[in-house]
Amino acid sequence: MEKLIVEGGRPLSGEVRVSGAKNAALPLIAATLLAPGKHVLRNVPDLRDTRTFIRLMEELGVSSERRGDIVTLDSTNLVHAEASYDLVKTMRASVLVLGPLIARLGRAKVSLPGGCAIGERPIDFHIMGLEALGVSCRLENGYVDAKIDTPLQGNVIYFDIPSVTATENLLMAAVLAEGVTVLKNAAREPEIGNLIDMLNGMGADIKGKESDKLIIEGVKTLSPADCTIIPDRIEAGTYLIAIAATGGSGTVTHCVPSHLPALLEKLRAVGLNVSETEDTVTVSWPKKSKDSGSNQLQSVNIKTMPYPGYPTDLQAQFMTLMAVATGVSRINETIFENRFMHVAELKRMGADITVDGYSAVVTGKGLDGLSGAPVMATDLRASSSLVIAGLAASGRTEITRIYHLERGYENLVKKLTRLGARVWKERE
Repeated sequence: MEKLIVEGGRPLSGEVRVSGAKNAALPLIAATLLAPGKHVLRNVPDLRDTRTFIRLMEELGVSSERRGDIVTLDSTNLVHAEASYDLVKTMRASVLVLGPLIARLGRAKVSLPGGCAIGERPIDFHIMGLEALGVSCRLENGYVDAKIDTPLQGNVIYFDIPSVTATENLLMAAVLAEGVTVLKNAAREPEIGNLIDMLNGMGADIKGKESDKLIIEGVKTLSPADCTIIPDRIEAGTYLIAIAATGGSGTVTHCVPSHLPALLEKLRAVGLNVSETEDTVTVSWPKKSKDSGSNQLQSVNIKTMPYPGYPTDLQAQFMTLMAVATGVSRINETIFENRFMHVAELKRMGADITVDGYSAVVTGKGLDGLSGAPVMATDLRASSSLVIAGLAASGRTEITRIYHLERGYENLVKKLTRLGARVWKERE
C-alpha cells in the first residue's frame, strides 16, 4: 500500500489541466447498455472508479478498449443482468446499471452499493421510480432483484429530495418506456445534462435539460453513442482551493466556470482575485496580501446544497481553506450525515474546528496556521482536503490510505508537481 508525502509551505503557481468528470463518465458508461453496437466515449478519466465500472460492464458481457482518453464499449453481446457484490461493494455508482439493464433486458439483479462511508445514501428513490414505471423490485440477500412482465410504462415521478443517481437511473429506464415520463424535482447537476445530451444523441427524446422537470417521450430503439465527457468541476474546484490555500496564483484550464457558480462566489467573498474565460479560471491573492502579509483571507460561511448550490464534494476542501483564513466560519453539511470525518485529521495538523451535529465551526489561523503531521484519508473528498492542508502546512505531511484519492483524481501527483508542489508517493 502506498502513502502520499507532501512537503508544504510552497505557494502553488502555473497552470493545471482538468480531466474528464468521473461523476459524468460513470452514468455515460452505464448508458451504453441501452443500445447494441459500438459506443465511443471521449475525455474519459483513467481512475480507479472508471476502471472498476468498465470491469463491471465486461462482467455483463460488454467488450471494451481504451486508447488514451477514448474508451470504446461494444454492448452487442450483453447477456448478463447481474452486477455482483465483488465489484459493486467498492463504488456506489455501480447501481447505475439497474435502469439500463431493465430497459434493455427486462431484468436486473444488482448488489446494494458501497463506496465512501460518508452516509447511508439509500436507493429508495431508485426503487420508487422504477416501480412507478412498472418494475417489480425485491430486496433480497443484499441484492435488488428487478424485473418486468410487461413493457415499461411512462409515469409521473416526484422526488422528495433531488437525487443525482436516481435521476440518472430513471432517465435511462424511461427513454425506452412506452409513453411519457415526467421527473419532477429532478437533480440539475451538469453531469445529468451530459447524460441527457448523450441519450438524445442516441435517439432519445428528453426535454427540460438544466431544469428540475424532465420530460421523456419513450422511443422504441436507440443507436450507439459518440459522446464527450464534460470537464470535472470538482477536480477544478479542488485545484482552485489548493492554489488559494497556499497563497499562490494559478490557472485551471479546460474547465467550465459556469459549472462552479457557488464556489467562485465564495472564493471572491474570502478576498481572492478570480477571473474567468470560457474554459479557464484564474485565482490569486490580492497584491497587498502577498507583499506585506498584513491582509489575510476572510472567513465565510457555506451550506452544501443540491446544484447550483455549494457542492458537498467541495465541502472538505473549503474547510481546509477556512482553516488558513482569519475569523470564524460555519460550514453546514445538508447532503450527507457523515461528511466531517476529515475534521479529526485536520485538527492533527493544527486546525481549530469544532463539530456540532451537521455543522462545523472553523476558527482560521491564517496562512501559517497549519503544520505537517501523519494523517489518514477516510474518503475521496476528505483525502483531497488533507492534500491541500499538507500543501499549505509547514513541514512534512504523510497521508495514508490514498487509494481513495485514486478513485477521483487523475495524475494528481504529476499535476501538483507542475504547480510547484513537492509531493510524491512512497510504499508504506
